[in-house]
Amino acid sequence: MAINKNDKSSWAIGGTTLIGLGVGLFFLQTSPIWFVACLIAGIGFGLVLTAILSSKNA
Repeated sequence: MAINKNDKSSWAIGGTTLIGLGVGLFFLQTSPIWFVACLIAGIGFGLVLTAILSSKNA
């Protein structure tokens, strides 16, 4: 398996995690469980996006 240094699809996980963190901060005063749910949703969406982007680059 060759490593492509120009492949930035793995950045999607970090980016969507930060988006989930930002959205979760709005819900933090409402319910801490929603904050955690936003983080998990951000990580999950990032994993799906990474799989889609890496399959297009292969």
